[in-house]
Amino acid sequence: MPSYSEKNIMEARKCEESFASEHDQRIRQLATFSELGKALTSTLDLKEILNIVMEKISEMLQPKNWSLLLVDEEKNDLYFEIVVGEGADKLRDIRLKVGEGIAGWVAREGVSLLVPDVNKDPRFSKKGDESIKFVTKSIVCVPLKSKGKCLGVIELINKMSEGESFKEEDLLLLNTLADYTAIAIENAKFFQKIQELTITDDLTKLYNSRYLYRFLDYEVERARRYKSKVAMVFFDLDKFKDVNDMHGHLNGSKLLAETGKLVTAALRKVDIACRYGGDEFVIVMPQTVKDGAYQFAEKLRSAISNHIFLKEEGLNHQVTASFGVAAIPEDAHNALELIRAADQAMYRVKNKSRNAVEMA
Repeated sequence: MPSYSEKNIMEARKCEESFASEHDQRIRQLATFSELGKALTSTLDLKEILNIVMEKISEMLQPKNWSLLLVDEEKNDLYFEIVVGEGADKLRDIRLKVGEGIAGWVAREGVSLLVPDVNKDPRFSKKGDESIKFVTKSIVCVPLKSKGKCLGVIELINKMSEGESFKEEDLLLLNTLADYTAIAIENAKFFQKIQELTITDDLTKLYNSRYLYRFLDYEVERARRYKSKVAMVFFDLDKFKDVNDMHGHLNGSKLLAETGKLVTAALRKVDIACRYGGDEFVIVMPQTVKDGAYQFAEKLRSAISNHIFLKEEGLNHQVTASFGVAAIPEDAHNALELIRAADQAMYRVKNKSRNAVEMA
């Protein structure tokens, strides 16, 4: 049996070991944050930033499931940008209203939240659990705030160690990590916005002609190299001047913006649409045969002619459009020839009937 002095020595050693362990842990954490800071400031690519965050969260806090949700300001809800863990694929399709569940509450209030037992917190929503047949026990959730604005939240669910709940220390670590992340996301989004402004038409949210030529040159070269197809749809709104004369230029601009939305809704992921100028629009369809582009144009023509424009203004205006379709290699060998061929086909419709589609 150890003497009193031996007990004191053993306890002192344990304290020293515990202190040394905590000290080492703090050193590792500081090193991790230093690495994180350097990594996040070395890139303005949002996907790269999110991948860095994903790696560090998994390494430092070891949650069973975790997610990063971003705020969609237009819809006033949250969408899953990153989901790691069980049922990740199903969760990606779920959206949470700001204020809904723990994540929604944190996004609305802008404050961090530690919930050791979700069954005792009325703010917890079972929406996610029910969709993936998962059991949430504890949550730690922090807002991603920059300049007083909430960009999203990071939510950790259940510790990897069975039976263990999140603690205040986890919340503190996650808050620090979130501060780094929010600044990096804000910078990346600002950079992304600047890039978009240089290639996007502000009114219709479609690409502008500057981007059209860049994209078209690339696709034409790819089609030449791999002996594939590129199709183009060129269309112009019929008697658009009458809209401006009857309802004013402000409503004319609103009608163009609505047209942009109709075009965007009709596109495939590989296609791009541009506002070429005024009320003229161009759609580039890579690896698409001419007949396929014709069918697409016919559907879009029908969608435009059947759409009631300017409803919110109480004007209920209808408009039609004339379409020209051309393709490489049938009608052209380069980008300028392709635009010219599609444009000429469109003008043949203008000079005949309007509200129709014609192929080059």
